[in-house]
Amino acid sequence: MKWLTGTTTEVLAALNDTVQLAQEDNQQVEEQVRQIIQQVIKDGDQALKTYSKKFDHVELQDLSISKEAIDLGFQRVEKEVITALEAAKENIISYHKKQKQYDFMDMEKSGVLRGQLVLPLARVGVYVPGGTAAYPSSVLMNVLPAKIAGVQEVIMVTPPSAEGISDVILAAAKIAGVDQIFQIGGAQGIAALAYGTESVPKVDKIVGPGNIYVATAKKQVFGMVGIDMIAGPSEIGILADEAANPTYIAADLLSQAEHDTLARVILVTDSVELAKQVEQEIYLQLETLPRKEIAEKAIQNHGMIIIASSLEAMFTIMNEIAPEHLEVQLVDAISYLHEIKNAGSIFLGEYASEPVGDYFSGTNHVLPTSGTAKFYSPLGVYDFVKYSQVTYYTKEALREAKDAIALLARKEGLEAHARAVECRFE
Repeated sequence: MKWLTGTTTEVLAALNDTVQLAQEDNQQVEEQVRQIIQQVIKDGDQALKTYSKKFDHVELQDLSISKEAIDLGFQRVEKEVITALEAAKENIISYHKKQKQYDFMDMEKSGVLRGQLVLPLARVGVYVPGGTAAYPSSVLMNVLPAKIAGVQEVIMVTPPSAEGISDVILAAAKIAGVDQIFQIGGAQGIAALAYGTESVPKVDKIVGPGNIYVATAKKQVFGMVGIDMIAGPSEIGILADEAANPTYIAADLLSQAEHDTLARVILVTDSVELAKQVEQEIYLQLETLPRKEIAEKAIQNHGMIIIASSLEAMFTIMNEIAPEHLEVQLVDAISYLHEIKNAGSIFLGEYASEPVGDYFSGTNHVLPTSGTAKFYSPLGVYDFVKYSQVTYYTKEALREAKDAIALLARKEGLEAHARAVECRFE
C-alpha cells in the first residue's frame, strides 16, 4: 500500500497527482462504443446476437428470458437464500418508501394556483453486470426504488453466458418484480435500451453499474435517455483513530478490494501505530481470501494509507476524496456526522461494516464514485420520477400582474411575450 504523510495541503496535492496519473486515455473505448451503438441502431436484434457471439461467446436464438425460465431459476435457489433476499427487499422498501415525494398545490395569492406534479417514468432499463460474480443485491437495489416510484415497466438486461443466466439473478429479478429480462450485455445492451430493437423496448432511463464499456455507452446515449450516473470502480474510505480495531478495518478495506483490481481503498488516520497494524492485518487476511489475486492487485495499485496531522485534517482530506463508501471508526462516531460533507454512503461506528449497506440495511448500494459524491447522490426513488409544474391564473390575477410581465418581457427584447399578456385586456 502507498503511504502519504505531510501537511493537509501536501497530502491533497499528492492525492490530486495520483488521480491525474490514474486517468487513462479512453479515446479507443469511446470509438469502439460509438461503433457498437451505431450498429445496434442499424441492425437491431441481429447486431445484439452478433455481439453476444463476439464478446460473450454465446450464440443466442432468443434474446429474452421466458417467465417459465425465471420461475425455474427461482425454484432452484436455496430456500435460505430466498429468505435472505426477501428480508433484504423488506428493508430496502422500508427505507426507500420514505423518499417518495408527492404533488403539491398552493393558492397563496387570490386567483393564482401554483403546483407541482410528481410523475413516475413509464419504462426504465436496469443493467445488471455479469463477469466475475453475480450480484442479486444489485437487482433489488435498482429495481425496488423504481417500483416504489410507480414506474410502469422495468426492463432488465444482463450479459449472457454459455451456462445461462445465474439462477440467483433470476430469483432476485422475480422477487423485485422485473417485467422483462433480456440476455444482453456490454455497450450493446445499453444501446438496445436507449434506442430499442425488434425485441427490446426503448426505455426512458437506464440505471445500474457496469464496466468501462457500459459506463461509456451510458455517457454516449445520455440525452436520448436519462441515466443515473457514470460509475467507476468501487471504493471505500475509512476514518479511524488509535482506538479503532485494525482487524475490522483491514476486513472492510478488503471487502471493496475484492470487487475489482481497480478498486480504491483508503485509510485516513492520525495514528501511525494503527496504520502499521492495519497494513499487517491486510496481508494476513489476504492469504485466505478466495479472490486474493483481485484484492491483492487493488491493494498494491490503489490502496492508500494517509497519516493526517489532526482529526480536523482527517475530515478535510476525506471530504476532498469524497468516497463512494465512508466508514467512521472513531470514538463516538455519531457525533462526527456533520463533519462529513462529501460521501456516497456513510457508515458510523465499528459495527456498521460496509457490507451491511451492500446487502441488508436497506440503504442503496448504487453510489457515486471517483469523487462524484461532491455533486451526485445515491440511487433513490427520486431517480425514477420527473416533475411537471402547474400554473393557473384568473383574469383578475393576470390583470394585476400584466404590467410587470410586459415590462420584463420588453426589457429582454421579447415584444411578443408582452403582447401575449396584454391582448387579453384589449
